[in-house]
Amino acid sequence: MTRFPYDQFAKDYLKELLQTLGEVETSRKVKVSAEIQEIDVYFAPTFPSTGNTIELGLLGKIASMPALIEPFRNAATIAEIRSCMNKLFDIFAEIKRQAKVDNKRVVESELPRLWILSPTASESILKGFRTSQDPENWEVGVHFFGDYFRTAIVAIHQLPCIEETLWLRILGKGRVQKQAIDELEALPQDNPLRAKAIDLLLSLKTTLEVNQNIDAEDRDLIMRLSPIYEQKLAETKQEGIQEGIQEGIQAERRQVIENLWQFRFGSLDTELTGIIEPLLALSPEEFTPLLLQLSREELLERFL
Repeated sequence: MTRFPYDQFAKDYLKELLQTLGEVETSRKVKVSAEIQEIDVYFAPTFPSTGNTIELGLLGKIASMPALIEPFRNAATIAEIRSCMNKLFDIFAEIKRQAKVDNKRVVESELPRLWILSPTASESILKGFRTSQDPENWEVGVHFFGDYFRTAIVAIHQLPCIEETLWLRILGKGRVQKQAIDELEALPQDNPLRAKAIDLLLSLKTTLEVNQNIDAEDRDLIMRLSPIYEQKLAETKQEGIQEGIQEGIQAERRQVIENLWQFRFGSLDTELTGIIEPLLALSPEEFTPLLLQLSREELLERFL
């Protein structure tokens, strides 16, 4: 997969899921060694939280503190990890400069943490950065650097296949991502996060289909998403049919009311037409006797 379609999907996806929990900024520019780079997702939680972090599981836990989130489609390399850390350190410098202006003290625990979301992570990478896990507090697959680096690698392929990790496994690849999509489909249809994630995945599918440089992995993802797309299309069509039927029924009822009033009162004025909508809110069994029995003045008094 070319880098751009996945990058955009990951940014949009994380922003959509996290925006109820705090302020989300994508593609935030930062100056690193005289070079302008971008932070994929910069997140600052709202205190107290206005959303439900529990619904997002592990992603919600990550969002309980200020964070830089850098998702990768392919395994993050040593150079890419270092580049992400450089961006983090520049943010630290910005915070320190602002604290000096505001005459405030920088509290270490309030500094943002860098989360590198990598579909896989080799043992040599994890060992080289001296990472360690915290199984008592975090899921397997979350690898922390030394405390003062405030950095962690989430090896998505190592995350357990449980509901708490679903929203991060959607950002995996291959078998891991397909399994996560299966679980996403199985969620209740009225789950708002399900609908958001599916819409973004289908948007990614469309982007990939018009891309000239897709590979076998892209084609596999397109094939996996195609049944979801067809189902969504069918549902949309059915909703349109139902909406058309309801509009037709309402139009017929409106015509019945207008014809009856034309017969009873000889003409329709603006006052009568103004009470048609409240009448249509009633069932035919309810409004028909009223149309036949009440005088013009009684109708206006009751529904105006």
